[in-house]
Amino acid sequence: MNAPTTTPTVPTVPGTPFDGGFYAGRINVDGQAFALIVAPKAGGEQDDTAWNDSNKAVEGATSHADGHANTQAMAAAGSKLAQWARDLRIAEHDDWYLPAQDELEIIYRNLKPGTEENYLYARSGINLSAVPSTYPYTSELPAQTAAEAFQEGSEQAFDDAWYWTSTQNAAYDSYAWVQNFVNGNQGTSHKSGEYRARAVRRLLIIE
Repeated sequence: MNAPTTTPTVPTVPGTPFDGGFYAGRINVDGQAFALIVAPKAGGEQDDTAWNDSNKAVEGATSHADGHANTQAMAAAGSKLAQWARDLRIAEHDDWYLPAQDELEIIYRNLKPGTEENYLYARSGINLSAVPSTYPYTSELPAQTAAEAFQEGSEQAFDDAWYWTSTQNAAYDSYAWVQNFVNGNQGTSHKSGEYRARAVRRLLIIE
């Protein structure tokens, strides 16, 4: 599995086809800005599956922004889900991984499939890793994505379901974070729970 690669030019409109997938937004990882690319649904999305068969702590899988590092740690710990992402070969790219918690929130914000009101409790919508940082949701914002291919029922749309992130719950070793693509709610679930997953890759932004 290669490290995330570099590109000088990225789109500005979420849902735009780009470099093996679709542009989804920007994430700050360790002080560097990256473009997030969502894999095509066909081949890049996994049906309901467990995060890991073991409930033991996975060292190195607690980053809220660095899904690439999380996925490597998960795979080393025996996660079949992480290994599935690492094994992907889409459009000649082999650096796919499972998005971290903040990465998947950016994807929901920019590629929300439906028209349901957003979850407004706790810190929903606050994302310090997003570029730029984002603030709490309102009931109407984010709205349904303008990218037709990602709107509910369309070819690339996320399902009205929970999706795994690669971020382990730092306080409870047997739990990991999940993202709801109906209303944006984020929560944690037991690692043996079965949820969907969508692979991503990222490219360093040079400006």
